[in-house]
Amino acid sequence: MLIPEVSSVPQNDFAKLLIAAVEESLASLGDSSKQSIFYHLETSFKLKKENIPANLTEFTIALERIFGPGAPYLEKLIAQRLHEKLGLDYEGKSYPDFLQCMDNAKKRLLVDEECMVI
Repeated sequence: MLIPEVSSVPQNDFAKLLIAAVEESLASLGDSSKQSIFYHLETSFKLKKENIPANLTEFTIALERIFGPGAPYLEKLIAQRLHEKLGLDYEGKSYPDFLQCMDNAKKRLLVDEECMVI
């Protein structure tokens, strides 16, 4: 699997890469489990897969309700996969909160893009 360089990841692709990171992380539980979780997110939490990036708080709440104490494990896995896709170092210990970690990744991506444009 090729990991794009930060400079090759436009801002509007952040959402696509986040969705891919979520899909890959949930797939580690098995394909049928992944499909069941997406179904549960949509039916119980009114959260479609494509709307996760715009509704990260709701997504986090849903994960906590579905997985309880296991939610942080999935959040960490999603964060690691997203950072890999963005070509960024994962600093999970610096950002123990999932939402803060996602916000930081997006900000780092935007700063790196701005530095590339001269």
